[in-house]
Amino acid sequence: MIKKIAFFLTLASISFMNAQEVTARILDSENNPVIFAAVQNNANSGVITNEEGYFSITLDETNKTLHISCLGFKSKEVTYKQLQESGFIIVLEEQVNELDTVFVSNTVPDANEIIRMANEQLSKNYQSEEVTYRIFFRGTEYNQFQSLKFEIDKASGFKKKELAGVNLSLDSLTDAIKESQSIDFTDYLADLMIWNKENAKLDVVKATKLVDSKNAVSVDKIQDRAQEIFLTYLDTTKTYKLKTGILKIEDSLSLNGASNGESVSKYEYNTSNLKDQSHEHLHNAQIYENTTITRLLDPNLYDYQFLKATVFNGELVYVIGYEPRRSKAKFEGVLYIADESFAVLKADYSYADGKRGDKLNLKFLLGIKFVENLKKGTIIYSKEGDFYQPKYIKEETGAYFYVNRPIKFIENSKEKRKVGFSFLVEGSNRNKQELLIVANTDLDRDYFDGFSESENTPYQELKAYDPSVWTEYTSLEPLQEMKTFKAKD
Repeated sequence: MIKKIAFFLTLASISFMNAQEVTARILDSENNPVIFAAVQNNANSGVITNEEGYFSITLDETNKTLHISCLGFKSKEVTYKQLQESGFIIVLEEQVNELDTVFVSNTVPDANEIIRMANEQLSKNYQSEEVTYRIFFRGTEYNQFQSLKFEIDKASGFKKKELAGVNLSLDSLTDAIKESQSIDFTDYLADLMIWNKENAKLDVVKATKLVDSKNAVSVDKIQDRAQEIFLTYLDTTKTYKLKTGILKIEDSLSLNGASNGESVSKYEYNTSNLKDQSHEHLHNAQIYENTTITRLLDPNLYDYQFLKATVFNGELVYVIGYEPRRSKAKFEGVLYIADESFAVLKADYSYADGKRGDKLNLKFLLGIKFVENLKKGTIIYSKEGDFYQPKYIKEETGAYFYVNRPIKFIENSKEKRKVGFSFLVEGSNRNKQELLIVANTDLDRDYFDGFSESENTPYQELKAYDPSVWTEYTSLEPLQEMKTFKAKD
């Protein structure tokens, strides 16, 4: 445990040694951004370029040289002085290899044999248990609504003037939601302790949420905002049953502002949810049965094809394409496998043509339809000591949704006056999640057993991007959409 503490204290001390944060961009020879390039300022600290080629990293007085490496490009070392002279732009030279200069024979490498060797070396190449990972997680969620309709089904006790007011308010709500394209960002830095695939704990160092809370929209928020409109016209001295379809949501809903439930802080995440979220991504990059990476290496599921060879840090790398062989295989993509160790250095995947994820169609029974139509990702590994470990994991998912939900207020009185409405919403949701492994150390069992995970994690809510929030920590450089985000007044 002393080793773990000393290691992370060493990382933290960088910011106090006359350090400065540098932001730069990496491009190829044609001025295209080089994404997912590894940028290191010493053996134990490094970041990844984002999808626009940018990165931010801390340089101190004792180490002002960056080592940059990326598959398909020649590695490069850049000093701080060179960065200044280039306007903080780094150009990488592409690594071009002809097969006859790489291989002794003229025989094209056998993709299936390479995959066989990669599977054979899995347990030797990767360490998945008894490890503490210092992680930085970023989640970006998008909601877009194509259709929204409200209909008043029953309003006993409502006057015509009141109904006109309700309809006007619902029309305004409909216009506002259709115009809004909801987006929010969740960031947190934490130590994810993995004892084995079933046992993990999370110690969150810092968490933020960048969101326009007044204009953030979800299906549940649409329902809440519509209910609020109706509540303004109901008798506040009475209580109501609240039902959706045949399901009762609330038995004694009061309109006087009193809460019948437990008090939950607005600015807290559920720690268990954060742990499950980050652990799932890390787990799928590890070598357990039926994880993403092991399924992509299963020759019973996929057909493989040798595409080309490249070089990474002076080592020959095979580039292997794959596509579904069986109906239950869903992805197509590319695997990058090292020649000497047969370790997978990078895996790209996305749904193959005609493939979809989870789906639920109860449109006529319960008014719900859901189809996951987007799933793609990238997993990048780096060698840490004797083993390869995940360095960066990104997955983007998207889905179409349809909800037709009836809502009914029933007055708790002899008259049992009722107010009912329904809303139909149709749209799409997209969720992008990124996990950067900042560092990893061996996990001490006594420390793991003695650590008590917090039930909730407080977070700082931001209304606009603030570059100073994460300057003391290693994090992911945000995209322009995050840098320019600002909540509306």
